[in-house]
Amino acid sequence: MKMSRRNCWICKMCRDESNRLPSNLTLEEVSEWAQSFENLMATKCGPVVYAAYLKMEHSEENIKFWMACETYKKIASRSSRISKAKKLYKIYIQPQSPREINIDSSTRETISRNIQEPTESCFEEAQKIVYRHMEMDSYPRFLKSEMYEKLLKTIQSNNS
Repeated sequence: MKMSRRNCWICKMCRDESNRLPSNLTLEEVSEWAQSFENLMATKCGPVVYAAYLKMEHSEENIKFWMACETYKKIASRSSRISKAKKLYKIYIQPQSPREINIDSSTRETISRNIQEPTESCFEEAQKIVYRHMEMDSYPRFLKSEMYEKLLKTIQSNNS
């Protein structure tokens, strides 16, 4: 589920311009997001809503990297994998990169060494680290955020 600024239902909802939510988003699903970070990330809308929250928190590089890794792991073609790996490295891993993620130096060095012949699991350790950062740092704040509270209230009022 991709969103643009012009028609982002999350942004509209948060600005009170619209209470229209995706019809397939249920109170049960949104409530389950609070049970675990895994529940949030396993749904279609969860990562999209969470990405919007991280953007407001100025840490969206984490979810973008995580999502890019999910796509990367599905690349079958060797040449496509090499190209995508170099792009991911340049954007997220390389020191001083535009969206540099917070990973330890040994993980960064391992990726740097493996980038010439990248495998499907080239970014796996970095992806796990980023996932843990999101789960332990941003996720608890997300659950207490005005955005999440408003989303729950909007769905509850739409259901009644």
